[in-house]
Amino acid sequence: MDIQKMRQEMEEELTANILPFWMNKMTDEANGGFYGRITGKEVLMPEAEKGAILNARILWTFSSAYRILKKEEYLVAATRAKRYLLDHFYDKEFGGIYWSVDYQGQPLDTKKQIYALGFALYGLSEYHRATGDEEALDYAICLFESIEKHSFDTAKNGYCEALTREWGEMADMRLSDKDENERKTMNTHLHILEPYTNLYRVWKDERLEKQLRNLINLFTEKILNLRTGHLELFFNDDWVSKYRIVSYGHDIEASWLIHEAALVLGDKVVLSKVEPLVEYIAAAADEGLTPEGSMIYETFPDKGKTDTDCHWWVQAENVVGHVNLYQHFDDEVALQKAFRCWEFIKNNLVDAVNGEWHWSVLADGTVNTTDDKAGFWKCPYHNGRMCMEVMERFS
Repeated sequence: MDIQKMRQEMEEELTANILPFWMNKMTDEANGGFYGRITGKEVLMPEAEKGAILNARILWTFSSAYRILKKEEYLVAATRAKRYLLDHFYDKEFGGIYWSVDYQGQPLDTKKQIYALGFALYGLSEYHRATGDEEALDYAICLFESIEKHSFDTAKNGYCEALTREWGEMADMRLSDKDENERKTMNTHLHILEPYTNLYRVWKDERLEKQLRNLINLFTEKILNLRTGHLELFFNDDWVSKYRIVSYGHDIEASWLIHEAALVLGDKVVLSKVEPLVEYIAAAADEGLTPEGSMIYETFPDKGKTDTDCHWWVQAENVVGHVNLYQHFDDEVALQKAFRCWEFIKNNLVDAVNGEWHWSVLADGTVNTTDDKAGFWKCPYHNGRMCMEVMERFS
């Protein structure tokens, strides 16, 4: 395989498999927006709650697809997602984004999870980038202001995880049940870095630039474990982590998102500091590679426990992270790793019959149909972005 063949295959995967699934099977004509869930066994759940993460990621994906390919049906889907996000998820009284609404669009969980605000900002900034729409940019800036006003820790740096609807303190700030209940996490910081980078592409604001620089520094100085090359995941207010958990997918994803932030910032001094660390983090992530080229989920070194499932999103980020090493560092070995993972994806995760990708391949090699095909966390963003990253980088 060569890079152009992979690029061609990914454009086909995006336009013939991933995006049609979301347009044809997930558009909610009865209640607006998009359905909240299709199970791993292809059962539509029309009354499932609708998550902010899913809607914001649909918005980002179709906005980006329209920006690159200029197909009208992608603009229609993106505009549908934008309208639903602003009309149903945006809190018109207190600002910010609700965590979820019911299937009819009424507020359900009104907490302000900063991760969700980040993704809404990401989607809206991409919609503006694709269309020039000023309303989307205005709301993206409002979300930036809300994150900075309510979540940023001016004393000890960084961003807290979650707040109540009225921006008060919360006892349980976890993003999901499997997370530790700490005030600061790598995952939320990564998904503030990502939208701030995208917003900076279209809005060259001095305060945004300052906070983007700060986020890059937080990753290189607080979140990255310089001894291991892995990212620490959970921190208290003082940036102390008492957990030893390695998330290979987040490591490889962060390697290229930190690099992207430095490239968009355009500061050669920052770039010269970041680039050796990009390679270092990616090399640490490679500890999770399997003989067939996939990447396992996570490990707990102190517990002697490893989750060897191969999740859809980890494989997508594995490809992008290694393609990034090839593009910017002339790393031919990394390109071969991307090729091998893409073959694994095609052979194991892509659902050519029903569309989209399966959630994961289990440790025993079977396909996971217990977890969602589409849902609160199963969105078109990781795999769609993988395709578009390769398409744009090697057009």
